[in-house]
Amino acid sequence: MQLQEQFQQIIDFRRSNRKFNPDVAVPAEVIERSLQRAILSPNSSNMQLWSFHWVSSNTEKQKLAALCLGQSAARTAQELVVFVTRPDKWRERKNWHLDQVNQEIVGEPTKAQKMMQQYYGKVMPLLYANDPLRILAALRLSVSFFGGLFKPFYRTGGASAVRVVTHKSCALAAQTFMLSIAAEGFHSCPLEGFDAKRLKKHLKLPRRAEINMVVAVGLGTEPGIWGKRVRVPYEEVVFKS
Repeated sequence: MQLQEQFQQIIDFRRSNRKFNPDVAVPAEVIERSLQRAILSPNSSNMQLWSFHWVSSNTEKQKLAALCLGQSAARTAQELVVFVTRPDKWRERKNWHLDQVNQEIVGEPTKAQKMMQQYYGKVMPLLYANDPLRILAALRLSVSFFGGLFKPFYRTGGASAVRVVTHKSCALAAQTFMLSIAAEGFHSCPLEGFDAKRLKKHLKLPRRAEINMVVAVGLGTEPGIWGKRVRVPYEEVVFKS
């Protein structure tokens, strides 16, 4: 079978299932493989500003189900994974990248290595650093304004832009995880209905971290599928030029 056919089967199989079979466990290695694949997801500047919290024990699952407002998918899940954005990790990640680059340098750094040093050493702090006095904010605005006067230019933002970027990257990882779960023959359901404040406190997350979504995993049941899959017409959402 060709890859495109296999992928189409995975897409067709993956449905948001809201009631899982309580008698069928999900092997730990299925979750482990799927999380390893999620880590390979595309993300902004490869900063990997995320963390994945795998909830497996019955006691913790019950607590999490309550924080997910008692939804059936959370109550019946064999496993739960909370996808979290971690913009607070930006210094750690950019230093990790710089270490990777520096370890590869033999003699004089190449042009590409110098570019990476510049990118992670100077650009990432400009984009991600907290700025209580608004000095960096003014610098970002100036760079965006003058850089974009006469040509297309990346418009830097502040904390709100970082928030959007980290959530996009984390959601990509969650999607990879769910497709992997489908490829393993199990089902998932992404949950956005939860008490974000209490869940964040329960996971002991730092101030800048945010819950992106909770993904419930198990072997789905027929009652867990709420009707056929429907989408608006292709022509309404795809625009070709």
